[in-house]
This record gives sequence, C-alpha cells and structure tokens, in this order.
Amino acid sequence: MTSTAPIPPITGTVNLAVSVERAFAVFTGSVNSWWPHQYHIGKADVAEVILEPHVGGRWYERGVDGSECDWGRVLVWEPPSRLVFTWQINGSWQFDPAPERASEIEARFTPTGPRESLVEVEHRYFERLDGGQAIHGAINGGGGGWAQLLDGFAKTVADQG
Repeated sequence: MTSTAPIPPITGTVNLAVSVERAFAVFTGSVNSWWPHQYHIGKADVAEVILEPHVGGRWYERGVDGSECDWGRVLVWEPPSRLVFTWQINGSWQFDPAPERASEIEARFTPTGPRESLVEVEHRYFERLDGGQAIHGAINGGGGGWAQLLDGFAKTVADQG
C-alpha cells in the first residue's frame, strides 16, 4: 500500500420517485443499464456489467469478445435496504484478487415516502488499495464520481418507470 493514512470516502446521494424495492432492483439487477461502459478495465469493450445477487457474488464486466474481468465481490446483500461490495481495482487499473487490499462500496436505500426513496452511496477504504490515492483522485476528480454515476442511475430508474 502506498499509504496507511485514511483517505476520505467518496459519497453520493439521489432522491427517487420509486419505492426502495424498485430502487434496489434497478441498482443491482440493471447495473448494466446505468453503469457507463467507458468505465472498465478489461481489454475488450464492455458488452455488459454484472452484479451477482448474493453474498460472495461477483461484480464484473463481460467484454464484447466474451472475456470476463472481475471488479469485486458482494459482501452484504440485504434487499431492499443495503448492499456492500468490494472494489478490487488498484492504482494500475488492474483487478487485485486480495480482498484485504480492496476498498468497499456501500449503498443504502431508505424510504422517504410510499413511492419515494433516498439512495446513499459511500465508497470507502481507499487506503487499502495499492495506489489508493490515485484511484480516489481519478474517481473523485475524473468525471464526478458517484454523484455522476447516481445521476445516470436516476435517469435509468425514470426511463424504466
């Protein structure tokens, strides 16, 4: 690791005009529809992004050539309120198979009305990653981070009704 000092988390929030059940379902089951395909680490262009719906499930990309490239694993699966998964992509933009060198992404889904929800994302523990400061800087400064991703997620939720 390049640093043992804590690196601040990157956060994002979005309010949606759907139930938490619907928000969770789109976030997890339709990640391919809202995750920007230019954000990938595999050699091939992305055909789809997949998050397997269970503890231990893979979070990965499948390339247009059929290749697969892991990004992380599901640590907590508590539909429809909470999801925690690892980000095992290091400062060289390569998958790191060692879970002790992974950052974590937690998504919380809170009802704010009968058909309204708040989604909060916290990407934390960058100091665990080899090159964690570089990854933090790229995510936080390179295009809006989780705020931008959640904007795309909100558009997908609205489009899917």
